[in-house]
Amino acid sequence: MGRRSSAGKVTSLPKGARLYPMSGIATGPTSAGEAQRFGNDGPSAGDGAGRPTGAERGDGAARVPHVIVIGGGFGGLRAAKRLGSQPVHVTVYDRVNYHLFQPLLYQVALASLGASDVSVPIRSVLSKYENIEVVLGEVVDIDVAARRIRLRDGAEDEYDYLIVAAGAKTNYFGHDAWKETAPGLKDLDDAYEIRRRVLLAFEAAERAATPEERERLLTFVVIGGGATGVELAGAIADLSGDILDREFRHLKPGMTRVVLVEMADRILLPFEPKLSESAVEQLRSLGVEVRTGVRVTALDDQGVWFGDELLPAATVLWGAGVAPSPLARALGVPLDRAGRVIVLPDCSIPGHPEVFVIGDMAAFVPEGETKPLPGVSPVAIQQGQFVAETILRDLRGEPRYRFEYVDKGIMATIGRARAVAQLRKLSLSGFLAWLTWAIVHLWYLVGFRNRIIVFLNWIWAYIMSKHGARVIVGPSTFRPNELRAVTEARRAAESRPPAALREELPRSASP
Repeated sequence: MGRRSSAGKVTSLPKGARLYPMSGIATGPTSAGEAQRFGNDGPSAGDGAGRPTGAERGDGAARVPHVIVIGGGFGGLRAAKRLGSQPVHVTVYDRVNYHLFQPLLYQVALASLGASDVSVPIRSVLSKYENIEVVLGEVVDIDVAARRIRLRDGAEDEYDYLIVAAGAKTNYFGHDAWKETAPGLKDLDDAYEIRRRVLLAFEAAERAATPEERERLLTFVVIGGGATGVELAGAIADLSGDILDREFRHLKPGMTRVVLVEMADRILLPFEPKLSESAVEQLRSLGVEVRTGVRVTALDDQGVWFGDELLPAATVLWGAGVAPSPLARALGVPLDRAGRVIVLPDCSIPGHPEVFVIGDMAAFVPEGETKPLPGVSPVAIQQGQFVAETILRDLRGEPRYRFEYVDKGIMATIGRARAVAQLRKLSLSGFLAWLTWAIVHLWYLVGFRNRIIVFLNWIWAYIMSKHGARVIVGPSTFRPNELRAVTEARRAAESRPPAALREELPRSASP
């Protein structure tokens, strides 16, 4: 089955997709003056100034505009839901079949929650909307001139409107080889890998042959003092404090060393300095070392290097930054230094008012500001709602407006019952901030079942100090033969003089 383009060429569609006639909307270059003129006196849809005209009739049949949404994250899902049951056909493409509540992903990584607690199938969220279909597939290219997307398997689809909300990936700032040593945290696969490495470090330390090896295995370095890094560091400290003394025979909580590293002069830069200081105090109360103003120069199996200084560590985690999806470059429009698409006041791209970019991929600078909005979920949610409303306004022949972000504040959790929160003019820290954080995140979780399960898990963890999701997914060993080598060395150590130990013990890689 295929869709016939204006040139008469039939392009392939994903299996099961249906043909929706193009609406015949006409677009043209957006002038610099037009970009500054959104509102009641701006160009209206279908007015000949390049705005889409919406649904039209041709060949005696109604033509329904086709809206493609790339990405089932916060922004894409919100846009799709707003367009549900409206006079458009919507196709949502995503490379995975689930919507992920990313703010709680670190709790999956550190065994407080399971994957199903923070994710929900995209199809189930959108199943009640007859005009929406969901396609499992990764979009790898966009032809804005032909209004066509291409999937990794070669399939193509055409659109009248396009909402690009493909999110971001972990950014290693030119050191992509570090990915093998220091995994980031962007999806469930990352969370499972981090959980595997942390839990295996505990298991290997239980069998370590020497105190030096045990110390290295129980040293965890988190690179990046943003919200992700702070949350990971606090959660590792919580986890080790809860399970080492109770469940391991040769390990104690005080043996664990968690180090949070930040290149800037303080952690949590988006927060007020006093909240950054509060976060440091709360981390230190958990036993976390906070090192600011230091630059990581190399990572290897030995640990983390700061110039000539080596910090021996078996487990290194990366929370130092993200980069937009590669699809940003496929659009062929100007990008900012971070690689984000510089969008117009209505979140569309220059010259193509039918294409919107939102969330982590968009560099949107509010009127009167100099910096773009941060890549956080509230921005994506509000932009998703806005661009869906803009499309509906186009179809009604109404003018477009400028997107205005309503900042409700930022929060970061620091282990169990600790957090910082900056809510406009109100600053909170400690338990009250954590309680606020918990209520907000429960509210925004998708699905009633998820809210109940997460709430019960938090109560269980808070009262009983239990981490019930300590299941290692993936290989339950070090890299090939290394766990066996450590075990053999431990046995050999029992029958050899202490002086010979350091020379003959094999070097163990990070779990």
